[in-house]
Amino acid sequence: MVNITHKSSTLRKAIATATVKTSSQATIEAVQQRTVPKGDIFEFSRAAALFGVKKTSDVIPDCHPLPVEYTAVTYEIQDLSIIISVEVHTIYKTGVEVEAMHGASVAALVMYDMLKPIDKKVEIQNIRLLEKKGGKSDDQKYISENLKAAVVVCSDSVHSGQNEDTSGKVIVQKLEEYGFNDVEYLVVPDEAEEIQQTLVSYKNEGIKMVIFTGGTGVSPRDVTPDALQSMIDRPLPGIMETARAYGQERIKTSMLSRGVAGFSGETLVLTFPGSEKGAAEYMQSLFPQVLHVFEVKKGNRHE
Repeated sequence: MVNITHKSSTLRKAIATATVKTSSQATIEAVQQRTVPKGDIFEFSRAAALFGVKKTSDVIPDCHPLPVEYTAVTYEIQDLSIIISVEVHTIYKTGVEVEAMHGASVAALVMYDMLKPIDKKVEIQNIRLLEKKGGKSDDQKYISENLKAAVVVCSDSVHSGQNEDTSGKVIVQKLEEYGFNDVEYLVVPDEAEEIQQTLVSYKNEGIKMVIFTGGTGVSPRDVTPDALQSMIDRPLPGIMETARAYGQERIKTSMLSRGVAGFSGETLVLTFPGSEKGAAEYMQSLFPQVLHVFEVKKGNRHE
């Protein structure tokens, strides 16, 4: 199966439909009047759909087992056709569109089986995904909108040339994937005054987001959060809480990160770990959803 360990659990929804087409009004009337010889096709197919949704990962090899937290099965009769609709919800790392389609398919097969004794021309048609929400399908509403961004590497060893930066380059690459162009990049030593001056300079340039990477740990030279804390006038503690929680599910020492986040004037300040893996995990846990803060700040909200 595809590796989804890097993903975060979010609310995922999907609606799928299947059409069972009969050949006569008499069949439709038998369905409506609950006189089909094999029984009430609505109740039988509804139960089958529920089983189908729950058992999807058992019969579709690449589907992950996931917690199904809501399933609704509804029907609509249109002329000689019965439209089956299956809606599925979960809070997990991957979507439920296959579960919804599998449930609709199984429900349609049950209807076919129950109707074939009275209608030899009954058909199953148009099994399809009608709607999905959550995950990547929602990420597109969080766009950079040409925001100016900068990445600052805080490291004595990188600044002196003893080591090569990896975390900053990962962040720049990820920002470019989210639509940022011409991201500013700078390396500074672990000096509080220089870190502060760098933020002031970028604010004066109109940079809307500055990500500092490195210096968020507990060693004596880890001064990035201390240098920036007093410059943040609107703290956003939930950002770092989210990043640390994401990291702690993967490595327990993430609890030691002292990163801070918030607005300094009109500039969003984020502080990331100095390791390549830590920086990549923070990007994965926060982006692109953290960009929503700029919409909220302008008074715009996504439903």
